[in-house]
Amino acid sequence: MAATRVLVLNSGSSSLKYQLLDMRDAARLAAGLVERIGEQTSRLRHTCLTSGETREHTGPIADHDAALKAVAAELGRDGLGLDSPELAAIGHRVVHGGLFFTEPTVIDDVVIAEIERLVPVAPLHNPANLTGIRTARALRPDLPQVAVFDTAFHTTMPESAARYAIDPKIADRHRIRRYGFHGTSHAYVSRETARLLGKDPSEVNVIVLHLGNGASASAVEKGRCVDTSMGMTPLEGLVMGTRSGDLDPAVIFHLARVGGMSMDEIDTLLNKRSGLFGLCGDNDMREIRRRIDEGDEEAALAFDIYIHRLKKYIGAYFAVLGTVDAIAFTAGVGENAVPVREAALAGLDGLGLAVDPELNAMRADEARLISPKDARVAVAVVPTDEELEIATQTYALVGKNN
Repeated sequence: MAATRVLVLNSGSSSLKYQLLDMRDAARLAAGLVERIGEQTSRLRHTCLTSGETREHTGPIADHDAALKAVAAELGRDGLGLDSPELAAIGHRVVHGGLFFTEPTVIDDVVIAEIERLVPVAPLHNPANLTGIRTARALRPDLPQVAVFDTAFHTTMPESAARYAIDPKIADRHRIRRYGFHGTSHAYVSRETARLLGKDPSEVNVIVLHLGNGASASAVEKGRCVDTSMGMTPLEGLVMGTRSGDLDPAVIFHLARVGGMSMDEIDTLLNKRSGLFGLCGDNDMREIRRRIDEGDEEAALAFDIYIHRLKKYIGAYFAVLGTVDAIAFTAGVGENAVPVREAALAGLDGLGLAVDPELNAMRADEARLISPKDARVAVAVVPTDEELEIATQTYALVGKNN
């Protein structure tokens, strides 16, 4: 029996998200989420997509080892267990690969050590990713396991885009440079946008706008990333749900010296209590739009700041690319927030950008164009599929190694 299934694991600090796919036709067989790991109120929600059955369990799940064993038990109930001979590999999302990892990598002890060495530049993400890797390897030590890195797609950025203007010796000593994130999404969406245009990725320049609670933009030239909005960490760039995005670094000095805030307090402020949430108390775009419709000026200003930053990056990436064939909106806000797409491109007719109001207002699950037929630059809405991208890269690598 051919091994064609890939289990994709996305391990957070207190969560484990997973999907099982059959790579013969990219069909999803099962998906689920374990959240609040380590608490008495842990919850596992599992869906068998072949039968449509959803099961939910609540109660204490002590750690990621217990969480993955619980996931394995649920998959086993559906005849899709981790011991199945049809399981070809496990693909792990790893947020930070630095400059060492530029492509999907089969995991061994050396790879684990290097991911661990990157923990100082990704303290919130890499430790959780490592926990998932170690747990999965302990359960199936015989199975190929592959790390797919959020940063890998952005390693093609030229040094002029990746470097900060600080002493390079200090920067290199402390690994300070722009790495970028959401790479699996930007890779998938830029490629799907080219397909939508009936072209090869090497033939088009695309600006990808990944707009979710975390948000990032990328400039993709002929299939290769040449710039992206996030930097050494996911804090830089666009206004996000709870992150500030771009900020004068002196604000941090001011908050410490004049405001008397500690580094931890400033970190919490900029990462968890800023962005849309910091501006108006909501980080859900649907709620913000509802408040705007009711005349809420605070929500309206938050929306305007969000859009202003987005437009600045669109304009900047036009300058970086020189020629743009398409702009693609993706992720939760990008795929669903009609007013965001409309406002982000309003007044950019001089760049050849426009949306057809009727096409923009249509709801659909598939990739589609929302620009007028005669538009110089295509505008697309492309649902992202990071799990499929991870599974595809994992399966391709395992097949190549075999």
